[in-house]
Amino acid sequence: MSTSTTAGWHPLEVTRVEHLTAEAVALSLHVPPELAATFAHRPGQHVVVRHGELRRSYSVCPPPDDPAALRLVLKPVTPGGFGTYASSELAAGDVVELSPPAGKFGLPELRGAHHVLIAGGCGITPLAPMAAAALRGDPDCRVSLVHSARTAADALLADEIALLKDEFVQRFDVLHVLSRERGGSELCTGRIDPPKLRRLLELLDVRPGAQFALCGPPGLLDTAREALEGVPPEDVRTELFASTATGPAPEPESRGGRISATLGGRTSSMTMLPQDRVVLDAVLRHRPEVPYSCRDGVCGSCRAKVLSGEVALGPQHALDADDLAGGYTLACRARPRTDELALDFDA
Repeated sequence: MSTSTTAGWHPLEVTRVEHLTAEAVALSLHVPPELAATFAHRPGQHVVVRHGELRRSYSVCPPPDDPAALRLVLKPVTPGGFGTYASSELAAGDVVELSPPAGKFGLPELRGAHHVLIAGGCGITPLAPMAAAALRGDPDCRVSLVHSARTAADALLADEIALLKDEFVQRFDVLHVLSRERGGSELCTGRIDPPKLRRLLELLDVRPGAQFALCGPPGLLDTAREALEGVPPEDVRTELFASTATGPAPEPESRGGRISATLGGRTSSMTMLPQDRVVLDAVLRHRPEVPYSCRDGVCGSCRAKVLSGEVALGPQHALDADDLAGGYTLACRARPRTDELALDFDA
């Protein structure tokens, strides 16, 4: 199989398709030696899968006993999507196109910290490897996990998490909260609301100074933020795995303008047309390999640095205050505010 690529897309061979639940599958992928550095990943990072015109972002979720492995865990989201294709048609020996790992979601390197992970559904996929890495890398840390799922059968990675619990029984606590069947106790049954989450955190002996990582749908993250009111913002890290439907990008001050986009070491020029809603639309016409996935300002795959000019940035959840101060934007949520705009997708 050829490993040639253009601008960050790499064809990788599927080595195993494992059905984890009735809906979810795990895809293991072979990374050839010459791409080992390209696909080296940190816990919490994600890749974008390109399947025809469809692109989807998935967390890298290696098994606990092989943290360097490239494995994706996914569920069907919409009919005809990549998740449906992967669970019903994809087989070992097939090839899929991936972008290199990206993203800054992860745990802080604070020795002896208490890391509290709160996951909803598929939000467990970045948090499970983060838990394993923390427990193995810092013998003085504690990790507590609250995972909300519909039923016990739907709880992704439950077997792997149980093995990790057995390995670190004194330092790893796990609570599965089931919304559609009875859990292990009344507290672990039903939907999580802020009062229930506060009680769960009390049960886990969460004290001031704990470090939080949240991943799940918008509703769960809103609940967690309310329950964690008063916790310093720098102690809470979040990642969404679904569209937030936060509204369209802002209307541009001018629909015209020239855009210079650097991608893969090559710079191209293009013009915003009246039908272009956002910068990404214009860039895609000339550089179809530009990275993007959700188009909702959630995954951060289309992150680019503004070298010159200005943009109006719509609602988004991928860039933090440091990113914005550093001049970064998201092409899927940005519109030009100046006649000339220069972006660097490689920065």
